[in-house]
Amino acid sequence: METHCFVYSDRDFVRHVCRSAQCARCQGLSKFDEILRAGWSAKMQQGLFRYRLGDLQTRLLPGVLGFVAQLNVLRGTERRKPQDISSIRQQFDMKQFNFTKIHPDEIVLEMSRDCAGRMLVVINVSPLEFAHCLLIPEPALCLPQILIPPALQTGIEAVFLSSQPGFRVGFNSLGAFASVNHLHLHCYYLDRELRVESAATKPLVPEKGLHRMTDFPTGFLFYTEGEHLEEVAAAICQMTDCLVERNVAHNVFVTRGCPPRSCRAPGVTRPGVRVLVWPRLSCFGAKEESAFNVALCELAGHLPFKSKQDFDTMTESKVRSIIEKYLLPEEEFLQLELQLTKCLQIT
Repeated sequence: METHCFVYSDRDFVRHVCRSAQCARCQGLSKFDEILRAGWSAKMQQGLFRYRLGDLQTRLLPGVLGFVAQLNVLRGTERRKPQDISSIRQQFDMKQFNFTKIHPDEIVLEMSRDCAGRMLVVINVSPLEFAHCLLIPEPALCLPQILIPPALQTGIEAVFLSSQPGFRVGFNSLGAFASVNHLHLHCYYLDRELRVESAATKPLVPEKGLHRMTDFPTGFLFYTEGEHLEEVAAAICQMTDCLVERNVAHNVFVTRGCPPRSCRAPGVTRPGVRVLVWPRLSCFGAKEESAFNVALCELAGHLPFKSKQDFDTMTESKVRSIIEKYLLPEEEFLQLELQLTKCLQIT
């Protein structure tokens, strides 16, 4: 089967999107959205997934944090068993499952910026949400699950290529619920507003685009409106490299969002992209929460639940208590903040 190659440049970026439903309907889908959504839906019709994803039951948890809860029982029972991971810097192992072993029919498209580089977009056979895919840079290179600037840059560009504010990209490091040690990012659509799109921030190294999220859960934020993306991706990976050197697990979430500001004012305009980085406690072995695992989407406020009972009874305070178990203690976080800030300032 011939794979569609989507060649793009920054002329294809959608510079402004709106959070209002009326604006989204008027704007329609971008070319990237059309190809990705149609390709993913065709794969679902072909039966290439571990389960058929219907309309997921969704509710907004009462409270100030705006957690979006979804019931996705089959992902909890049918997804591939995660690999045994013992280190954030674990070497790639060809004997383990990796993306050189995927079936060609699982490839939705290839992405290439001005014909440079190659990023495969492959279905996640255990999807979280509509069009859940993996972004895999040059699979034959067999890179371990450590974020690198070209891969992150393509992930950010994918968000700019979409006209939909609900299109998200993310990354789980080893020790932060990455299940395969072969470099990949996630992307999917979630047609709900998340608090991280407009949450308050505090500037740290604004010349590098670095801010701290002051809302729960505390993390770091970079913001860009599409200019100098190579430098933006390099700065973010400079931070994640520092985390890898310090054996600190981390999750990354890329979403349309408001410019950084000191107070939360949601509005409807999403002129740029927010990239959130959460350092967190490492989780190795088979330990998993019964209600939901704490990875990239959960930290962003999107909670896929594994059971109907948890979905029906969960409260904001219970969610906070689960997430807090995976966050760095405040003193450790503040020490790390000083180290990372200094790291970005000296280059």
